[in-house]
Amino acid sequence: MSRGVLVVVSGFSGAGKGTVMKRLLEKYDNYALSISVTTRKPRPGEEDGREYFFRTKEEFEKFIEEDALIEYAQYVENYYGTPRFYVEEQLAAGKDVILEIEIQGAMKVKERNPEAVLVFVTPPTVEELKRRLTERGTETPEVIAERLARASEEAEGMHHYDYLLINDVLEECVDDLHQIIQSEHARSWRNKEFISRIQEESRQFK
Repeated sequence: MSRGVLVVVSGFSGAGKGTVMKRLLEKYDNYALSISVTTRKPRPGEEDGREYFFRTKEEFEKFIEEDALIEYAQYVENYYGTPRFYVEEQLAAGKDVILEIEIQGAMKVKERNPEAVLVFVTPPTVEELKRRLTERGTETPEVIAERLARASEEAEGMHHYDYLLINDVLEECVDDLHQIIQSEHARSWRNKEFISRIQEESRQFK
């Protein structure tokens, strides 16, 4: 069984990353969505071990000390990180693993895992982003202002990503992401063993 592809998905808060990931897992097989650890409080309807592993700041900092995270970052006064064991286990089993993380963490993952594929999700316009944040109804106007200011900063790093994914029509966005990931499986450097076998077998015809 071939090793899975590690995919990092980032995007502005309110871009619809979570909705895209949920639909991707519903529509297609062979994906594993890594569950992040965070110190932020659960939103209404969120459960520990489903959306996130919710932990205290002290517990999170112990994970850092034990090098138990692939990456971690601080965003709006909270920590977010990716557990190492789960990701490695799923990749080895041939699953394509999706990490939904912020840009700080994405850069760290790419530095330590050059084979990772980075995808940035964005709405078609900034006005649409503001509308989605407002209609979500989970943050105060002050927090929304913070997230829009953060989006301005994150936009400066969009060129570091391998792919840009515009989330306008959900189903089209999901299908595009699926095609991106599947095409990555065909890259020659991911298939060194196959290439070596074909080269060896073809030598008999020289």
